[in-house]
Amino acid sequence: MKINISSLRVVIGLLLASLSAFAQNVPIRIEVDATDAPRKILHANLHIPARPGELTLVYPKWIPGEHGPTGPITDVAGVKIKAGGQTVAWRRDDEDMYAFHLNLPAGADGIDVSLDFLLPPNTAGFSGGGSATAKLLDLNWNQVLLYPKGSAVSEINFAATLRLPEGWKFGTALPVTTQSADRIEFRPVSLETLVDSPVIAGTHFRTVELGSGNAPSLSPPRGEGQGEGSARPHYLHIVADSAAALEIKPDDARHFSQLVAETGALFGGRHYRQYHFLLTLSDYVAHFGLEHHESSDNRQGERYLIDEEPRKVMALLLPHETTHSWNGKYRRPVGLATPDFQQPMRGELLWVYEGLTDYLGLVLATRCGLWTNQNFHEWLALEAAALDREPGRTWRPLSDTAIAAQLLYEARPESASWRRSVDFYQEGDLIWLEADVIIREKTQGRKSLDDFCKKFHGGTAPPKVMPYTAEEVYSTLNEITPHDWKEFFNSRVYATTRHAPLGGIEGSGWRLAYTNSVPDMLKSLESVKKFTDMRFSLGLTIKEDGTIIDVLPGSPADKAGIGPATKLLAVNGRRWTPPILRTAVKAGRGTTAPIDLLVENSEFIQTHKLDYHNGEQYPILVRDSTKPDLLTEILKPLTRAPTASP
Repeated sequence: MKINISSLRVVIGLLLASLSAFAQNVPIRIEVDATDAPRKILHANLHIPARPGELTLVYPKWIPGEHGPTGPITDVAGVKIKAGGQTVAWRRDDEDMYAFHLNLPAGADGIDVSLDFLLPPNTAGFSGGGSATAKLLDLNWNQVLLYPKGSAVSEINFAATLRLPEGWKFGTALPVTTQSADRIEFRPVSLETLVDSPVIAGTHFRTVELGSGNAPSLSPPRGEGQGEGSARPHYLHIVADSAAALEIKPDDARHFSQLVAETGALFGGRHYRQYHFLLTLSDYVAHFGLEHHESSDNRQGERYLIDEEPRKVMALLLPHETTHSWNGKYRRPVGLATPDFQQPMRGELLWVYEGLTDYLGLVLATRCGLWTNQNFHEWLALEAAALDREPGRTWRPLSDTAIAAQLLYEARPESASWRRSVDFYQEGDLIWLEADVIIREKTQGRKSLDDFCKKFHGGTAPPKVMPYTAEEVYSTLNEITPHDWKEFFNSRVYATTRHAPLGGIEGSGWRLAYTNSVPDMLKSLESVKKFTDMRFSLGLTIKEDGTIIDVLPGSPADKAGIGPATKLLAVNGRRWTPPILRTAVKAGRGTTAPIDLLVENSEFIQTHKLDYHNGEQYPILVRDSTKPDLLTEILKPLTRAPTASP
């Protein structure tokens, strides 16, 4: 047994630090009053058992799943602390802005803390972004609490209560003890579990029961591992800004129900007691997904379930976030399995945490019917072509995008092709597809990456964290199929490369090609994200208002002198629109005349002549008939689709 000295020091430090004024013999009580949530204010009161003497309270800084120091402390206001009815002075640490120092007077056996959290109106960011409207609230407990420094979050207990506006209903994975018309009392849990259990609530609310997930397997050898141990209740809670937004289509309800069955077949077991998909539908909250052990926080626009294009573009959201319950919450890289919310997280293995999850999310979205195989093909082609043309990969290895994730999540989109972004998601799709193909080829189809998922992530243990290292990933893959997996990942993750890893596409019986017609998935992406994608011809991506998001280094636009953060005004003397730009590119095929783009740079306007004559170019996958079609095999469902809606 190897002992990690640095981890041992952290544990010893926490134990020593805990011998302070904090003395928990009963849970910390937290009462959150959300009746002012429509006005973007949450009120919180805490009672923290404590002894006389020095005490340091901390506000959660490193939020699990957000991979950075994103705790929204700037929006904490009105902090007041009392002991025995007397005000206790506090002082913020002048280096650690998340720490508050105080001294408890003699005779004190606890402190009372009151604070407000000012919910931001912006729609950017993670859980610290927009979380409330006049009709709904996404409550993340880390926003409204302080806890004693030096306490392991798995060992300190909280007893929470919540007040909601009149008539609001709620959904959460947090066990409820009692409930009245205006007050909900939750069962005491560890601080780790509390922060891991967000609540959604609102006027327009609906719950869909998705079943236990024990659907019949279509292929017993691949689906083995299912059974009573994997039977758990699953719920889809939906809160929205309108009643109409709650109207889930019967087909979508069936697909979500099959998603539950497909995860059981993929992982062979469930390590949670029950699972809650929390889905918030509003145009005025931050749009993202955040994983939790027994739930997931999923936020999209109000018409997500109504309109086809938003649902198609973000069909991977719920499959991705529920996969994280196995890969990210239950099995977690050692660098992300910190003892509290103040320790910096090390994100080097995000290419497993997020990269593998992203790949499995795409596969599950297709297996459960939210996507067609063609949707998967078009999405993968766009990712592969973009990554293959990204010059930033020549200087920055994929591993560095994971290590620097806390910086790149907040990076502006301009010049992303040269800087690189959080590419461990999209490039993870390509890498883990290739790993899947290698296993299938070497075993003549007897095994697949599904077998790795069962062995590495499976089991029916109660909710807990099982940290892992890269070496454990390599060794488990070797148990499934002998291969030099360390070298495989080193050459794709830790080395700089000129081209994207396309071996999975090519080995699965397909190849990357280009067409002059806009694929349906790209049409939907452009419609939902409000941009025009000309990366594969002119080398530009353009916002709806003409603002140029990025210019691909070495592209015709780059050679013509166009830069990002400028604004396209006209194409060949005519006011720009996406159809006019595409028509000009199409008309220029085989000619010698340049394409004139009138571009505004701050207050200066200039015409740039683009020497480009190859017409429109959009990536697609085409079948390579010389090889077996492994991709179709990968995308086959493992379970039978339900015959009726939940």
